[in-house]
Amino acid sequence: MNSIIRYFVLIKPGKIVLWCYLIWYSVTVLHHFDPSPKIWINALGISAVIGCGLLLSVATPSNKSDTWQTVRLFLMPFCVSSFSSLIKEQGFVFIFSTDLAELVIAVSCCLSFVVSVLAIKYWAVRVNKNRTIL
Repeated sequence: MNSIIRYFVLIKPGKIVLWCYLIWYSVTVLHHFDPSPKIWINALGISAVIGCGLLLSVATPSNKSDTWQTVRLFLMPFCVSSFSSLIKEQGFVFIFSTDLAELVIAVSCCLSFVVSVLAIKYWAVRVNKNRTIL
């Protein structure tokens, strides 16, 4: 089985939510991108400080390092910091744009992703009904 298909067959709901966060962030960045280095340098700095702290909080001597977990621990503070800078004074309510077109795009992209994952899982169960996926 193709490794990307296998990934989505085995993906847990929590990771689906994280992917939706990334999709939402990406749509927001595309609509409100600001090339100002200050935003991105500050986001990198916050990512380094918070990411190191998060990495230290999950590290144990017997715990093998998970590359993707480490990437997420640094990427999430970067995204949160840059997101908050990009939406400042843009009329957002919580994390929602007041621009209906932008909101529809973000929701549609997230729903499309979730439906795609569910379709892959359904297909895998149907195709591999008598075989183990693992």
